Formats: sequence, structure tokens, C-alpha cells
Amino acid sequence: MKRSRKIGDMSIYEASDFWDEHDFTQFEDVREVKDVRFMLKKKKYIPLDIALYRKIRQKAKKMQKTEERLIDEWLKEKVG
Repeated sequence: MKRSRKIGDMSIYEASDFWDEHDFTQFEDVREVKDVRFMLKKKKYIPLDIALYRKIRQKAKKMQKTEERLIDEWLKEKVG
């Protein structure tokens, strides 16, 4: 992940991965936030053939995206 990228531009999964690999003490300007409000979007999960999922995962990794984001983008293009 690029260090120049803003935390607000990350998905929850990307932020989780980032903080799994980093510590708050590495950043002088990072402070703990005590009151956070957010809206969760309802999601529907559908089954995928595992071979197809592996191909999508490889493609997403090359594009530096999550599988979820890539699939979402593709479906939005198709549905319009």
C-alpha cells in the first residue's frame, strides 16, 4: 500500500490490513478517535465457483484492489 494514500480513501479491509502491519507509535500525527459514526451498507453474498474466485482474486491483486471492489465495479458496468 502506498504511504501517500489517505486513510479516508481506504476500504475497511485495506485499513484493517494496513493497521495489522503498522503501529500507531510509528506515526506522530495519528491520534486515537473516540467517537466515530458510520453507516453500514447492507450486502448480499452470493456463491462463486472456487476456480472463478481464484481468477478474480489474482486479477484483483494485479490491479491492487480487493476482490469485492473489483466484482462490484464489474457488476456496475454490466448493469449500468
